[in-house]
Amino acid sequence: MTEKPLDIAGAQAVIAKHCRRLPSSPVAVDEALGLVLDEAVVAAGDVPGTANSAMDGFAAQPSAAGTRLTIVGESRAGHPSETVVAAGEAVRISTGATMPQGATAVAPIEVVEESDDTVTLVQELTEAANVRMAGEDLRAGDEVLGAGRELGPAEIGIAVAAGRATLNCTRRVRVAIVATGDELRKPGEPLKPGELHDSNLTTLQAMARQAGAEVVSAAHVGDDRDATEAAFAQALKAADVVVCSGGVSVGPHDHVKGALIGLGVEQHFWRVALRPGRPTWFGSREGRLVFGLPGNPVSAMVTFLLFVAPALRALQGRRALESSAAVLGESIGRHPKRDECVRVRVVDREAFATGPQGSHILSSMTLADALAVIPRGEGSLDAGSPIELLALEP
Repeated sequence: MTEKPLDIAGAQAVIAKHCRRLPSSPVAVDEALGLVLDEAVVAAGDVPGTANSAMDGFAAQPSAAGTRLTIVGESRAGHPSETVVAAGEAVRISTGATMPQGATAVAPIEVVEESDDTVTLVQELTEAANVRMAGEDLRAGDEVLGAGRELGPAEIGIAVAAGRATLNCTRRVRVAIVATGDELRKPGEPLKPGELHDSNLTTLQAMARQAGAEVVSAAHVGDDRDATEAAFAQALKAADVVVCSGGVSVGPHDHVKGALIGLGVEQHFWRVALRPGRPTWFGSREGRLVFGLPGNPVSAMVTFLLFVAPALRALQGRRALESSAAVLGESIGRHPKRDECVRVRVVDREAFATGPQGSHILSSMTLADALAVIPRGEGSLDAGSPIELLALEP
């Protein structure tokens, strides 16, 4: 544990030491989107399993232009023809249908003249024209997906093509979210003077789900020590990761740190040399991770992106997001002791602040394309200076 504020990288390194990949289990392929494979996927057979037609037309042997062919059968997808095609014969064939024995090319319907039970080739039909060969996509025994691969739509599709109905995947991380504050009210509720709608509870749930997590609980608790401790006790029972917004500072009504320590959660750091987000707290208990984020909405979102999201990715075996580079399109003042994450819009690789950067101005996030990391220092960082951009995707 340290009381000295860490820099961003230092805080991320401390968190990474406490991240252990979660166990895996079989998952139905239609529920595996966004999960990470914990096994290799091998093709059970050739794909396609037989040579088939790439076009609607006529399957035949190679023939010269002007050749008249007698139609002797039909091959449809799922209903292959048993006819053996000889020279001068053709089988009507649909896209995806198995090539009949003896035929090695397909004349598209657009390049033949059909009359009763014959077709005449308008142009030469060459060997293998418009035929998809067996095993052209996958070969039996080939590894088509490696362990550690994150599953998108294409990966799920190819797993099915390879013969799989279930996949062994790292399970989704279970997240519990707690928002603190007497002033907070549910979305849409009438407000009295000094009250606010609780945007953090909803926003943090959305960010957790976008990061691939399962939100198992979301609760609001007032500024009361006993109620705060009870909320955390429930969250720690249900979740792998607990995320709290508000109550992590040193005011008389900030009960989060005391409640967590009272529940046996070990503090690993409190405070990061960051603006917004200085009073960020991190601890753990028996492998469960706990994040105490500031209560201001922008601070909560920024610290989630910097600290919680990488942990959720690591626990699920997902790859870390890479930063990108840009230059400032305008001069931006620097904080002498803290790095600052400025919400920016990016135009032709130039970054411009989205307007006022107060930690309460949530609209600054809706206007942003990325976070620009402005390093601490005196004065300003001039237009044209290179900067690091962080993605807004958890």
